[in-house]
Amino acid sequence: MQHLQWQDYITSDPEILFGKPIIKGTRVPVHLILEKLGKGETIDQLLSAYPRLTAESIYACLIFAANSVESEAIIAIAA
Repeated sequence: MQHLQWQDYITSDPEILFGKPIIKGTRVPVHLILEKLGKGETIDQLLSAYPRLTAESIYACLIFAANSVESEAIIAIAA
């Protein structure tokens, strides 16, 4: 797989889902894909459940999440 750019697969439009990031050409929000992956669903299961997705669009969600976390400032709070 060549170097994937999340911008090729993910967009945000204030007219769709209040501007939440979605996979282009769908109304599937990025957070939903990330949540389902986090709960153990496989890429094949996601592709079956959402036929308009591609494996690349799912990987783009992971890259988007990594880039989002990378640019966040996180402050540790002692418990």
